[in-house]
Amino acid sequence: MSSKKSSTISFRLDQDLLDMLKKESEKQDISVNTLANQIFKRYIEWGRFEPKVGMVPVAKQILNALFKKINEKETIELATKVGRDIVRDMAVFMKGKMDLDSFLSWFETRMKASAFEMNHTITNEHHSYIVKHDIGYNWSLYHQKVLELIFTDILEKKVNIEISESMMKIAFDE
Repeated sequence: MSSKKSSTISFRLDQDLLDMLKKESEKQDISVNTLANQIFKRYIEWGRFEPKVGMVPVAKQILNALFKKINEKETIELATKVGRDIVRDMAVFMKGKMDLDSFLSWFETRMKASAFEMNHTITNEHHSYIVKHDIGYNWSLYHQKVLELIFTDILEKKVNIEISESMMKIAFDE
């Protein structure tokens, strides 16, 4: 049983909306309550900030095509000139501060909101993130450079990042 405190609240929903929620919860094999909690959590953690920080939903195929149009040098330049500060500002706006815990919370929320598969393990204060994205090498390169800048310039932490066409592995010590 969950150790989180919960409260009961009631809502009046349009019947069509309730029917869609019931169908979706059945499809996912979860209760309507669990689905509603997931929806509210996603909104609180990401959705309410998305328009305020200038994020727009873009199909992965479009990102892939756009990143293929620029070369590695341009990708690194974009990450260096724009990416680091934008990521820092978004993380501070959404989490209220910029330290390792708040940044990791923001990063995990962003990866989930982007529907990327992510695995995070911690062994003896050594963190390892593996992110599967399928958006191409330049997308990985962009994020590698942004994360390196965030970790070294702002968090003052050493980070090791390995990238490929479809994945990133990020490793660092607390």
